[in-house]
Amino acid sequence: MPFRKHVRITLENRFVEDVDAFFYTINYALSEIDKDEAYFHAQFRRSNPVQPMQDHIILDGVKGTGHYVGCYMAWKQRRPAWWGEGEFKVWLDGDQEFPTICGTGTEDYFGGAWCFGETFSAPFLGYPYSDGTRHGLYRFHIMDPIRFEQDIKIAIQALGWKNRYSYAHLEDDIASVAYWYQNEPHQTFPSIEDPFIVNDRDAYA
Repeated sequence: MPFRKHVRITLENRFVEDVDAFFYTINYALSEIDKDEAYFHAQFRRSNPVQPMQDHIILDGVKGTGHYVGCYMAWKQRRPAWWGEGEFKVWLDGDQEFPTICGTGTEDYFGGAWCFGETFSAPFLGYPYSDGTRHGLYRFHIMDPIRFEQDIKIAIQALGWKNRYSYAHLEDDIASVAYWYQNEPHQTFPSIEDPFIVNDRDAYA
């Protein structure tokens, strides 16, 4: 996470209650940074719910030169059937209707196949959490970065099974954090909404 002049790290409590204690460690090294060294970026997005027939956007509004290095995703189902059939899509460098990269399914992108079965954690991808309807997933493109020269947009379909023979477009609650490196300047990030404002048919205690 290179910096040339200075660095500032802040933490904001967006929970409805005060946090009694918070512990942290910050490790850093001071050294010369090359002029063409890319900066680390992260962007949070939430679809709550995913709009009908729409994808969850993982990353958008990025212009410049850089490479995408992965994401963490939290997925909450609204129905108990299989949910992980959606394609991972990457539009690169001027793509319009069709993405350059289009995967074969959510579970495939995060390292599963034929549904997930048990949870697991591996160095660059994993499915470390599930309680049946809520799922945690990660994928890091360390060995296989997705490079862009002009712009990049990334999305994943909210797609499951209606039955054995047909798909269902889902309106689940999906949140993600995308990670990428790029040369400055970067575009304005979307604002982060208050996660405890109820804006769907669920109620959060």
